[in-house]
Amino acid sequence: MLRGLATVSFYAADVKTARAWYEELLGIAAYYAVPSAEEPAYVEFRFGDFQCELGIIDAKYATHQVGSPAGAIVYWHVDDLEETVDRLVELGATVVEGIAERGSNTGFRTASVEDPFGNLIGVMNNPHYLEVVESLKSA
Repeated sequence: MLRGLATVSFYAADVKTARAWYEELLGIAAYYAVPSAEEPAYVEFRFGDFQCELGIIDAKYATHQVGSPAGAIVYWHVDDLEETVDRLVELGATVVEGIAERGSNTGFRTASVEDPFGNLIGVMNNPHYLEVVESLKSA
């Protein structure tokens, strides 16, 4: 059965440019690149409370069409949804779905953007995520 998010893979025709964009967004450098840091076909970041992995793969290796948003949206918990959406747009992302309340007074709020490389990024306020993090601290 599914046990948890391991790696999210995005595609980009220019991995070096995508790496630089995500380094700016995340505030960290990619820790891994193959075949080399100078000419990467794949780079990877680890970040967040659970050291989630985000990989960026050269679009020439995709088994599907790349460059326009499609498919599932992975939502990343953020503490300040408005600030995060503003920052993504400032870096060149395009809003796909503006901030939306999910349910009545549940605290779940989402938004999504398309990065400059055609990948969808979901961001959200997720009270359940915060409960899990807190429960692990006290375990």
